[in-house]
Amino acid sequence: MAAVLLRNTTCGIRCLTKGPAFISTTATISSSHGFGLLTKLRRSYGTTISQDLLNKKVQVYQSTSKDPYLNLSIEHHLLQHSHPESYVLFLYINDPCVVIGRNQNPWLEVNLPALQEAEDIKLVRRRSGGGTVFHDHGNVNWSVICPPAVFDRDRHAEMVVRALKDLGVTTAKVNERHDIVIAGDGRGNGQDIFKVSGSAYKLTRLRSLHHGTCLLNSPRLKNIGKFLRSPGEPYIKARGVESVRSPIRNVDVDTEEFTKGVVDEFRAMYEEQCGEDVTVKCVGEEDVKNMDNIRKGMDELTSIPWIYGQTPQFTFSSRPTEDDPRERPPLDLDVQSDFNVQFTLRHGEIQTANVSGLKYEGTAMDGDIYDGMISQTLAKGSEDDSAVKLYEIKDWATVLKSATAGQAFKVSDSSLNSISEWLNKVFPGNHFR
Repeated sequence: MAAVLLRNTTCGIRCLTKGPAFISTTATISSSHGFGLLTKLRRSYGTTISQDLLNKKVQVYQSTSKDPYLNLSIEHHLLQHSHPESYVLFLYINDPCVVIGRNQNPWLEVNLPALQEAEDIKLVRRRSGGGTVFHDHGNVNWSVICPPAVFDRDRHAEMVVRALKDLGVTTAKVNERHDIVIAGDGRGNGQDIFKVSGSAYKLTRLRSLHHGTCLLNSPRLKNIGKFLRSPGEPYIKARGVESVRSPIRNVDVDTEEFTKGVVDEFRAMYEEQCGEDVTVKCVGEEDVKNMDNIRKGMDELTSIPWIYGQTPQFTFSSRPTEDDPRERPPLDLDVQSDFNVQFTLRHGEIQTANVSGLKYEGTAMDGDIYDGMISQTLAKGSEDDSAVKLYEIKDWATVLKSATAGQAFKVSDSSLNSISEWLNKVFPGNHFR
């Protein structure tokens, strides 16, 4: 089996390899921050994350995969299986994706229709808390796992700040929300404060995880906002964690230089504790694809019930209510003025429903009675009833039609088309990973 090591050299980072089973590539990168050096980076691919590695006092891993589901599953494996007294650094870059926190609501946090149109941007729910973030190839994600006794929400954010300052980002600091911010461009030009790195945490009895993402040179910076503004936000009141929006910007640092800087700072903090050089294990998909724990982790993270069904309880109402008196924007479709819909949902399943103001065709009867029948069909009844899952609805017209199937009445075509079109925009049904 090939064992991969990463060592610091006078010109950067070099991956070394023992054994014949490896593939290597070499890239030369010119520094743009006054170092006057060329960094020669050699990557080598190993074959596994062995328990021997996981038992080391200080461990550093760098992923060569850009699959966010794989990288988060590797991270979770390191959290679960590294030695309780060890210190672990894991660095990775993800393909474009929106990542929501463990207790967040995707219908509230994310513009799902915009993600559908983009097609190449994944939706991910991580296992840690915190707010929604955007990842792409211009972000480097850093993760530190350590014993709970030494955990501190600023300790490793300050480590990243020191790395940024060494790269010329002199105004970088950790704010009161434990985020990393810079003034202006980070180099003394401008005073406006911008967030460049947020943090999230997962604490267990034996281990503590602190991870964050740093905006270095994202090419999609100007478009991030549109993916994080949900069309359902004016109508949703959630119990879960809502993101706090902050102005953001790139710090204009090369990803390789940032990675090297963070590794250097981590080594400076913990190398003496193990009494030997800290080496870096480069890990890719081929290294871990046969590891059951990581594969199970990916299966969970890519499942629709995990992404949507983990959502805490929330309410949806098209008009102000006693519990949510906010003014609603005018319905932008041709729906009748007295139409109203209210849902209570838990884990993405409709628990209660109240639909009113629909127009009907068929046997003459009080419309309120028909509204009540449809509401009852949509809502979860007894404990034995299966609830309507919001994330399984592909088209609201089909749902409303099925609610009147076998009855002597139906929702009028004009009412059905306009209302289902609006609901399809708020709760799009073409779910993707």
